[in-house]
Amino acid sequence: MYKGGVIVSFIKKNYQGILLAFILGLVATYLGSNFSVVGGPVFGILLGMLVAFFPRKGSFEPGITFTSKKILQSAIVLLGFSLNLFQIFKVGKKSILIILSTITTALVVAYFLGKLFKVPTNVATMVGTGSSICGGSAIAATAPVINAKDDEVATSMSVIFFFNMIAALTFPMLGTWLGMSDIGFGMWTGTAVNDTSSVVAAGQSWSSMHGNDVALNYATIVKLTRTLAIIPITLCLAFYNSKKNKEVNVKFTKTFPWFVVYFFLAAVFSTIFHLNADLVDGLTTLSKFMITMAMVAVGLNTNIVKLVKSGAKPLVLGFCCWISIMGVSLLMQQVLHIW
Repeated sequence: MYKGGVIVSFIKKNYQGILLAFILGLVATYLGSNFSVVGGPVFGILLGMLVAFFPRKGSFEPGITFTSKKILQSAIVLLGFSLNLFQIFKVGKKSILIILSTITTALVVAYFLGKLFKVPTNVATMVGTGSSICGGSAIAATAPVINAKDDEVATSMSVIFFFNMIAALTFPMLGTWLGMSDIGFGMWTGTAVNDTSSVVAAGQSWSSMHGNDVALNYATIVKLTRTLAIIPITLCLAFYNSKKNKEVNVKFTKTFPWFVVYFFLAAVFSTIFHLNADLVDGLTTLSKFMITMAMVAVGLNTNIVKLVKSGAKPLVLGFCCWISIMGVSLLMQQVLHIW
């Protein structure tokens, strides 16, 4: 098919969902600008969840999914143009011990409490990796490695997204109550919130409250550094599962989070060419609006009824993983004198 045909096909397939997220994103951005203590992304999630209660045509779904995934990833890449490569290495180096501690904690808690609560092994594994690394992306990468069933993937995703919503809504308030600094909050959010979408949402809400992007930039860098753990974790699971099943087929080109690479390339470009300040501000503003759009889409995809039907045990397991990560992150920051 020629390029024009591909573009027309894409527009026909996705425009309804993208347009819905765009309109609600404008409303959320307006509300966020007037109530900075809440912020556009949080309003986006709430509006999306509210609209999700009303029936909608299936033709909206492709565009909503595209917005929650691809537009969010594009927004993160744009954030890279506002960062210096040396800053990324500095933050990544500072956070590595906290990241390793939280990942180890979540996996250990998921393993032992999964056994205790008699949660299916695949669900416990995906909740553990989703909590500790990068939410839905980690689950998507892990599922084919452990031969997870569709219903197990759906349950794990629902648990992770539920706590993503809570994190995006509550972390800025909790951080303020704890008296955290911009750097401390960025580090905490980047290491203790499950999914990239909720990390940037919480970081942007905090930045709106405090009038600078320090927390947002720190949270994004730390989260993307943490995302890279998907590679060794998936390889280890593949190796372990290969002993049980010789036909474990893992396509890393599909599961690897390539947007992380593009984010670093954007930072490299910005570091080398020293972009104009007005251009950087424009890209940052566009990125923030795209994040709000993505949050609307995440809210639209949140199915509270399906989560309740999946049962209480996976939810309790996800809660225990999340709380343990939060506590270990704060403890490590105290030990390292960051917070």
